[in-house]
Amino acid sequence: MARNVVLSLPNILTYARILAIPGVVACFYFDGTTPRWIALSIFIAAAVTDFFDGYLARAWQQQSALGRMLDPIADKLLVAVCLLLLVDKGDIAGWSLIAAIIILCREILVSGLREFLAELRVSVPVTKLAKWKTTVQLVAVALLVAGPAGETILPGTMLAGLIALWIAAMLTLYTGYDYFRAGIGHLIEE
Repeated sequence: MARNVVLSLPNILTYARILAIPGVVACFYFDGTTPRWIALSIFIAAAVTDFFDGYLARAWQQQSALGRMLDPIADKLLVAVCLLLLVDKGDIAGWSLIAAIIILCREILVSGLREFLAELRVSVPVTKLAKWKTTVQLVAVALLVAGPAGETILPGTMLAGLIALWIAAMLTLYTGYDYFRAGIGHLIEE
């Protein structure tokens, strides 16, 4: 693989998103509002790279197979790890666990389906709705990462995060169905 592809700015932004995950995790090992604000800052910086890595890759014509592979993995890792941390802290509990489970299950199922279809050389493009789903997920997780710290400044932050999580879960179900519907014909042929 050419060095300029591996070290292109869009790919470096994707690597940074993956490398931000341990920073967010570390913050959850400390109590108080300051670690939550730090976790939120790291999360937002990582989430913003999701927009810029793709935008810059297209604008600078630096799209690569490495970037196409790593970008969705980075997104899924960031969201999945944060959901697990939030469940562990009790910020996602009760019925809202179902929303988190829907999101995690869909991400795993769609990843498996995409991998299977890639072996058949069938491309399943990312839809605009799937991009919106990712955006809503990131907003929901950001509000929940702020958690109790966010409540001190803006009461209702946690409720808004849980509502956004459910909206993300519904979008997740719909876009997951879209991917499954696009791939079902190829699955049946096998």
